[in-house]
Amino acid sequence: MRIAFIGLGNMGGGMAANQAKAGRQVAAFDLAPSALERAKAAGCAAAGSVAEAVRDADAVVTMLPAGPHVRKVYAEEILPNAPKTALLIDCSTIDVDSARAVAEQARGEGFRFADAPVSGGTAAADAGTLAFMVGCDEADFTDVEAVIQPMARAVIRAGDHGAGQAAKICNNMVLGISMLGVCEAIALAEKLGLDPERFFEIASKSSGQCWSITSYYPWPGPVETAPSNRGYQGGFATAMMLKDLKLAQQAAATAGAAAPMGAQAEGLYALFERLGFGTTDFSGVLQMLRGRLDELHG
Repeated sequence: MRIAFIGLGNMGGGMAANQAKAGRQVAAFDLAPSALERAKAAGCAAAGSVAEAVRDADAVVTMLPAGPHVRKVYAEEILPNAPKTALLIDCSTIDVDSARAVAEQARGEGFRFADAPVSGGTAAADAGTLAFMVGCDEADFTDVEAVIQPMARAVIRAGDHGAGQAAKICNNMVLGISMLGVCEAIALAEKLGLDPERFFEIASKSSGQCWSITSYYPWPGPVETAPSNRGYQGGFATAMMLKDLKLAQQAAATAGAAAPMGAQAEGLYALFERLGFGTTDFSGVLQMLRGRLDELHG
């Protein structure tokens, strides 16, 4: 299988590498020369442009920053140059309207298209254990799943075009809100004289149990793989969580849905970012709530 992979950033680089590890021919492109060098080292062939990468592709996978990038790259570079037989899969996290607009444009030009945003962060991207939420025609899902398989631990069809993006922003709104609740509880426990590690033992086995506790505990120690044990580096950057929460609020406004907790979460992560911690893992917001941002600067 010939894969064109466009966008080799923190997530895309590991994803493209796993396509190459699966024995597929991967033509990779990114605007950053350093990203292209990493892709070459991982077994991909470096393309000189998007057009060159997609020219002979059986499938095109994109991982781009935002909706405008996706719209532009598909309209100007992928659709005019890829074979009509190529399956197009966008794994970026973008707004639902952009996903549906690109799907409609692709369909109008004779292509099959899926929006397939991911959950799991950079560690899962590198390990090939991402969860994919797919929006596509039901008849195309088996082929979409086959292309995605080397990068995934789970591939779920959420519904038709745009449904993958809807699932992603709703899921990450839950995550952003729940992490703040966990961080507030840890900060309170500490003030009340309860050891945060002992609180983990209790909460992870009680009604407060959630992913933000058992898999991503924001206090160093209890969860070895959590970014809290790496100075809150790696993992899921605050700026990316903020992006997803903004998309959720945009979607809520368009749909006429009430999402007040999501709005509050957006405000707190926006403050954390403005204080200079946009590249810090989002669980580092604990130190802001503790009044200990000096520990992050240190």
